[in-house]
Amino acid sequence: MGMIKEFKEFVMQGNAVDLAIGVVIGAAFGKIVSSLIDDVITPLLLKPALDEANLSNIADLKWGAVKYGSFLSNIISFVIVAFVLFLIIKGMNAAKKKETETPTAPAEPSTQEKLLMEIRDSLKK
Repeated sequence: MGMIKEFKEFVMQGNAVDLAIGVVIGAAFGKIVSSLIDDVITPLLLKPALDEANLSNIADLKWGAVKYGSFLSNIISFVIVAFVLFLIIKGMNAAKKKETETPTAPAEPSTQEKLLMEIRDSLKK
């Protein structure tokens, strides 16, 4: 029973749950990026090049026997994902910087400290 309890504690730790959430969101984000490449970027930007090569899909590009189209598509996807993640991290860092730059009001002294300051001031007189 001890091993099952340890496993349950391990799985329920914040790090494991955060990792699981990150993997699920990453998979969904990967589908969005694939759709962006296949449905938006390829038709808009690569359409002239694909028309010249008499192709309808970037994955069909090949040079001799080497099919490099899907590799090229994966490189474009990677660059887009890396750029979007860069923008997200940059925004988060800017938000953290603004948060740390806001000055915090000094803490008000406790009643005991106020009394001690009054005693000190009266002793000075």
